[in-house]
Amino acid sequence: MATPTTANAINFFNAGIDTLGAAMRRTSTGGRASSTIAPAQTACKTLVRASHWRVPVTREADLVALSLLWTEGADRKPVRRPPPPDPEAPDISGPDPRTLVDLDEVLALLEVPDAGAKAADLRRRAMSALETARTNGIRVVLRGAADYPNRLESIPDPPPALWARGIAGPCPHAVAIVGSRFATPHGLEVAFKLGQGLAGEGFDVVSGLARGVDAAAHRGALRGGGRTIAVLGCGADVVYPPEHGQLAEAVATSGALVSEFAPGVPPHGWHFPRRNRLISGISLGVVIVEAAERSGSLITARCALEQGRSVMAVPGAVLSGRNRGAHALMRDGANVVEEARDVIELLQADWHREFVAPSAASSAMGSDTALDGLSGPESSDSSLAPSRVPAGPGGDPILRSMRPGETYRLEDLAGETGLAPVALMARLTRLEVGGWVLRVEGGRFVKAGANVLR
Repeated sequence: MATPTTANAINFFNAGIDTLGAAMRRTSTGGRASSTIAPAQTACKTLVRASHWRVPVTREADLVALSLLWTEGADRKPVRRPPPPDPEAPDISGPDPRTLVDLDEVLALLEVPDAGAKAADLRRRAMSALETARTNGIRVVLRGAADYPNRLESIPDPPPALWARGIAGPCPHAVAIVGSRFATPHGLEVAFKLGQGLAGEGFDVVSGLARGVDAAAHRGALRGGGRTIAVLGCGADVVYPPEHGQLAEAVATSGALVSEFAPGVPPHGWHFPRRNRLISGISLGVVIVEAAERSGSLITARCALEQGRSVMAVPGAVLSGRNRGAHALMRDGANVVEEARDVIELLQADWHREFVAPSAASSAMGSDTALDGLSGPESSDSSLAPSRVPAGPGGDPILRSMRPGETYRLEDLAGETGLAPVALMARLTRLEVGGWVLRVEGGRFVKAGANVLR
């Protein structure tokens, strides 16, 4: 049992939180933290308890420990915004623990049993995660730091810390593009064009590195010469899906791979709905491309609505069912967009009081040169390198007769090109192997175009 002298010393040290720790608290105005600590700094506070020796704890470790608490203790469900309070009811709820940056305060509010031991364990694992991150070249971005994405501060549950490969930055002009993992060639083409056009105009393109629309949007942004940010449902050092290794490296070079999950954490199904709130939270608005009725991208759209972000959708075919979710959003009031220019105009209208368009690249918008086959289709292993047009005057006659997004039977192509069936099939096989056309359902063929990237 502690003596009075020891108890007085404990009380003194517990009350003596340094000014750095106090400055990291959010102000009563809801603004950003007034002071931050960079990952490499070593400023610390001294934590003393009756049953412990004095243990130095960095502020960085406390925020990472909070991040571990939320990502590991979310009961495998995304944290959702609580219902709005009744304006007539007295305010007896107290602070929302998700908005706080002090580990001990959060544990006290949550009434965690044996909070001291829990805090010590979280801090120990936080220090281990930080060491793993430094070993693997992963940066930790603390809430309130200059390179923490600005708009995340305004969501109901901003992550206390983010792990990043590359430079995330404040992202003042970011647009999310999400959609089906099993997108049609037309959907891939649209996502690529949107990413390319927005990146060419200076916007950061945000998505989730998933198969389908996400990957096409990232590749379009890279082709447009801009920044793209992938928000992951696993650790920043884990590539998922595994075939996107080269794409992940390209994203990290031009922008950032970002996650609230610590390094080494594998992907789990419940991670992805949780990370979707960050995709929308970083962005001014979200564009949905090819979302079915139960598409995960609709979760991102819902998060965007809850966060006050702009929601846009690209219309599509009605017979396959691939666009029912996107069309439902349109019926509920989502804005219809077809190209990057539409997105920018809508953002300027929705965010006119604070929106300043990034500096534009003069030829990026409205130019379909790359989309008309002057730079060939790419595989996932050469997504950044332009391809060549098939040999021959004006390109291949089959490709000249095919319009992107439309499917063709052999009989259609024979009539369009005048080629004999045997010669036509042989040539289609070569084009398919080269990635210029795709074979789809019913034995039909579709032109891959410049941007249908697999």
